[in-house]
Amino acid sequence: MPFTLTMPKMSPTMEQGTIIKWHKKVGDFIKADELLFEIATDKATVEYNALDSGWLRQIFVKDNGEAIVNQPIAIFTEEKDESIEGYKPEGAVVDAPIQKTKPPEKATSSSPEIAANSSNERLKVSPLARKLAKQQGLDLSSVSGTGPGGRIISRDLTKARSLGASHGTFQQKPTEAAGSYSEEELTPIRKVISQRLQEAKSTIPHFYVSLKIDAQPLVDIREQLKHHDIKYTYNDFVIKACALALKKHPNVNSGFNPAANTLIRFKTIDISVAVSMQGGLITPIIKHADIKPLAEISNEIKSLAARAKEGKLEAHEYKGGSFTISNLGMYGVSDFIAIINPPQAAILAVSGILPVPVVRNGQVVPGNELTLTLSGDHRVIDGVAGAEFLKTLQLFLENPAVLL
Repeated sequence: MPFTLTMPKMSPTMEQGTIIKWHKKVGDFIKADELLFEIATDKATVEYNALDSGWLRQIFVKDNGEAIVNQPIAIFTEEKDESIEGYKPEGAVVDAPIQKTKPPEKATSSSPEIAANSSNERLKVSPLARKLAKQQGLDLSSVSGTGPGGRIISRDLTKARSLGASHGTFQQKPTEAAGSYSEEELTPIRKVISQRLQEAKSTIPHFYVSLKIDAQPLVDIREQLKHHDIKYTYNDFVIKACALALKKHPNVNSGFNPAANTLIRFKTIDISVAVSMQGGLITPIIKHADIKPLAEISNEIKSLAARAKEGKLEAHEYKGGSFTISNLGMYGVSDFIAIINPPQAAILAVSGILPVPVVRNGQVVPGNELTLTLSGDHRVIDGVAGAEFLKTLQLFLENPAVLL
């Protein structure tokens, strides 16, 4: 009996997917749980294993082809030689298959390039000199010829290069016309990021609260632990501190449901951590972060981040979360603001730890400073509540021993 395989929904927000590679071909027998194809979703590239055994008889969506969720992508039969003539695939009906096409490259035609070419045609140049100039990307209009009748010969190129190098005037001819550009498709992940963040920024009334904290205690305790071969990142401390601060300020550990116009009060503290991956961002979750020791948080986030970058996270590892942390400290940024990840009501932007002069005991001495910026949904959280949360977070991070 023939049956249809439709595009599976691999994440809660997935609306369409791209089949990166089929691992089976028409005519193959596929066993249940056997790898069938790789699919790029709005979150990651994941492997799809067959749910049922059967013979692969027809493929509708080829490699690098896109399909909406529940659109037919293949036909299977239970028997090898079973006829599929007249069989109508089940699933979502589309007017035309979604084609993944490469947009044409757009480049400005430039009159300077044409003028240069026409100028070169009028110049007297030996064939060897013209060939060498083309290979080296040199503009012959800046070269004086010393050959018969002022013809440019190969030795003139060498002389012009050495003279130009000493005066800084002789330049290679640009390989691209000024203003040239190309366009490329959004990946499935980037499509969803652009859609969700635009919606978030447009529909959520953001407010921002920033606080600078003394990061010297964090630097000191991390160095002390290193001497005992205990290695924590600054982000490990921030995650644990946020979890404890959210426990004291449960109103920040909240969200908003625009469909019902209701507040969401999360019952557990599950912290999403923004991780950069090829083509976009993903937010693996440290669940029950408030009751996990720092060592467990550190090991878990390392494992999640590594698998996120490989596109191997499972849905339950990035679905949900009650609060998000975005840390750009490793890039040395002084401060930034982040866009809220709905339905959550808050996200924390963490800057780099930067060396600054500070006053201690009446004297200016070297110190370290960290900037935290909370983005809050004003429908859920008031500015005062956001400031109180940051003050509690400051207390934990400036006394990091309590986090151990």
